[in-house]
Amino acid sequence: MSDYTTIEYRDELLPDKSVRRAYSDGTYEWRRRMPDGRIEWQDSRGLKGIDELLGDRVIKRLLENGQIIYGRDQGFGRTAWSNAGNKVLTINQTSFGGQVGAALAGVGAGMMLGAVVWPPDMLSGAEEEALRQAARDSSSPSGGDGGGSDSGWTSDGDDGGDTDFG
Repeated sequence: MSDYTTIEYRDELLPDKSVRRAYSDGTYEWRRRMPDGRIEWQDSRGLKGIDELLGDRVIKRLLENGQIIYGRDQGFGRTAWSNAGNKVLTINQTSFGGQVGAALAGVGAGMMLGAVVWPPDMLSGAEEEALRQAARDSSSPSGGDGGGSDSGWTSDGDDGGDTDFG
């Protein structure tokens, strides 16, 4: 038995280019990419916030009330979230990577996906900025392969902020 909850979701692109995300627990989320690349969202429970990819596959979710939750992209459409001991693994059923990840787990090949690497429980402002700077450095033309994180944040419509704790 795992020590975390798994929640699957599917995305639907709306005519205004926003996304409606439907989670397997019955929650819905409406998401919109802001000009600076962060994701503004609100959900069917009345929560609102901003998701930001910091770097090193770490995602910062800042809720409207000031609470911060961190996530970490796992690849294959999976993101791990941890909040005060509540651990959730979300799986994107819309993306090809998420479908592959779910299929591998379903046939008992979960070991091919690797162990879940949980995000930090908290980061200081300086630690967040160091992650942002490292991401900027890795995506600059002179900073290595130019690819940055393999999170799918911008490449396949999966913005990486696949968060939900309910």
